[in-house]
Amino acid sequence: MKITDDIKYVGVNDHQTDLFEGQYIVPNGMAYNSYVIMDEKIAIMDTVDIHFKEEWLANVSEALGDRTPDYLIIQHMEPDHSANIQNLLEKYPDVTVVGNAKTFTMMEQFFTLDQTMQKLVVADRDTLELGKHTLTFVFAPMVHWPEVMVTYDSTDKVLFSADGFGKFGALDVEEDWDCEARRYYIGIVGKYGAQVQKLLKEASALDIQIICPLHGPILTENLGHYLEKYDIWSSYRAETEGVMIAYSSVYGNTKKAVELLAEKLKEKGCSRVVVADLAREDMAECVEDAFRHDRLVLASITYNADVFPFMKTFIHELLERNYQNRKVAFIENGTWAPIAGRVMAGMLEKCKNITYADTTVTVKSTVNDDAVAAIDKLAEELC
Repeated sequence: MKITDDIKYVGVNDHQTDLFEGQYIVPNGMAYNSYVIMDEKIAIMDTVDIHFKEEWLANVSEALGDRTPDYLIIQHMEPDHSANIQNLLEKYPDVTVVGNAKTFTMMEQFFTLDQTMQKLVVADRDTLELGKHTLTFVFAPMVHWPEVMVTYDSTDKVLFSADGFGKFGALDVEEDWDCEARRYYIGIVGKYGAQVQKLLKEASALDIQIICPLHGPILTENLGHYLEKYDIWSSYRAETEGVMIAYSSVYGNTKKAVELLAEKLKEKGCSRVVVADLAREDMAECVEDAFRHDRLVLASITYNADVFPFMKTFIHELLERNYQNRKVAFIENGTWAPIAGRVMAGMLEKCKNITYADTTVTVKSTVNDDAVAAIDKLAEELC
């Protein structure tokens, strides 16, 4: 696939993987992106997952024609992008591998490298001349590994963004970018908002016309939309006004309270209400929705003097990704000692800028008149 006159796409689509990174459900597969820059000197940008060695090497060979590559640039050492370094070197032994000091430290952990391998260690803001193309390497540590760097081609105004601006889904499937990019970002990069903000600030000084990520589609139009989304996500601002209700229920009584709250919220003017059963829905989708909306209701039974395991997992997932800047409310249920609300509030103590609703709904076994009144009061408060 031709991206510009000199830049070709040589990546692959993966419809074999059902769980990306062993945890994220990818119903539409994944794309592992790799690029070739054709100039007086030829640079290959990253490799792909090991399972696609032959397909990727064939793509590279087709792009090169009768030429051989001069450089292999490694922006990120995660195996879905670096696994074929050694395989490329076996086919093209004269290639110079380009990376930073941390890149090569990690490379030695993944591979037993030939000591005669040619390597070029670059520093932040170093440049590499290919001919008419000048590449500038910008370090992006912890977006989302410490060795990550992105590469800017000032000739074609292309940002090779490593895992940034990526999404779940193979390139031979059409789907909305925002949803799967949001789930991807929050799940994989969400903890490192400050580092993403730093990278966005550096990127704002560049004239970028095309973004080439390591996952997902090449972005060529309306780049302001994607940059805005990343700014919102990495600054932990709510993207959508609405209420997300996450619940765990055993015998259906907590679920009944949640359904009643959702109904009352809509009656009182909340046009967007999302309800998630944490035991049955994709946890990553639930976490995505919690970050997307500006209000969150956590509803759980009391379980072993704690909260239900799915709720505990959900809150831990939020904490790992620096959940903040939201309004939170609680619904708790218990037959003899309902303490789930207190436990959930305690778990969120380290979150920044959390505003708690004045009303906590306590259900004692079943939803009675007192619980209905509290639910109505909470709905009024949240709207």
